[in-house]
Amino acid sequence: MSMDQPNTIRNFTLLLAIVAGFCDTITFVTSQEFSAHVTGNFIIFAYDIIKGADTSSWIKLISFPVFVIAVITGGWVISKTSGKCSILLLEGVILAVTGFIMLILKLKHLDSVWLEYGLVMPVVFAMGLQNAFGKLFGKETYGPTTMMTGNVTQAALDLWEIQKAKFSNDMLLKRFKNQSYTIGGFLIGCLLGAVTGEIAGLSAVLLPGIALIIYPKKLDVSRSAQIAN
Repeated sequence: MSMDQPNTIRNFTLLLAIVAGFCDTITFVTSQEFSAHVTGNFIIFAYDIIKGADTSSWIKLISFPVFVIAVITGGWVISKTSGKCSILLLEGVILAVTGFIMLILKLKHLDSVWLEYGLVMPVVFAMGLQNAFGKLFGKETYGPTTMMTGNVTQAALDLWEIQKAKFSNDMLLKRFKNQSYTIGGFLIGCLLGAVTGEIAGLSAVLLPGIALIIYPKKLDVSRSAQIAN
């Protein structure tokens, strides 16, 4: 293990968690639809049915097959490419293009509720790709970066064991610290997504898109240099 690998994993975990929290929140703020926690859309759909669902409520169900197709696509992309970050590069391109299209529509005053619903689906697809990356390359991060329930559960269990050991178990302390990066990064992303979503709408996904195009590419280059040395 190189000296900078722990820092690389930490930074990578923070980036992906922030992106997921950002996208999940911004799609909810703009369209009342989750892009990372797609199963949450089932709950929203059920609530809408009780309260009197309209056509937009049924659209939320489309997010599930879109998500599944994205995960399958992620597996296919990895089978055809050599770089681990090719999925994330594709995710970044999808987010950047979606944000750019929405920005142009806003500038031309052509944006509408239905356009936003339609452009949420590419964001759902992008989050599906990130989920696929997490499953295929679990050691690249401290844990899943899109689904926080499992991370919070593990952190809570670790906290219980840590206090039982009177804060002397270094392995548990390290794992709890790592979990805090994931959970904290997601929370930061949620806050940023809420603020920028309120100001700029769905066009703000351009920002995490650019980040994912730039950073993973730098990561692959740095690793190639380490191998060469």
